[in-house]
Amino acid sequence: MLTASSYQEVQTAKEAVEQFRRTKPVLFQKFLNVVQLTRQLQYGYQYMGALLMEEDADKFQPQAQADYVLAVYKREIEQLKADSKIEELKQFLAANRQVSYAHLSKLALGMKPEGLIGPIWVR
Repeated sequence: MLTASSYQEVQTAKEAVEQFRRTKPVLFQKFLNVVQLTRQLQYGYQYMGALLMEEDADKFQPQAQADYVLAVYKREIEQLKADSKIEELKQFLAANRQVSYAHLSKLALGMKPEGLIGPIWVR
């Protein structure tokens, strides 16, 4: 799926990420840990977002991954979803969905909005 974000959309999302980081630091850190794990395993951020939001994640599932590694990853996602404040994270993700889970994840990792402008391929 091809998606494009304007500078204003990404800048607004960046501000939302920063506000989330300041107002909910513990939950943000748990989210960031899952984002970093997703990056290290080279899974798609859309897959992570779909799992967190309980959307259809099958179309984003990584190809050719060891079942054990995928099971460990899903267990980490489930641990985050078991957090008592998961609804706050879901609200944050839903409110900023228009820029994609990939852009939100990269902003959480500290990427500048300028690097996220234009079309991206979401896998």
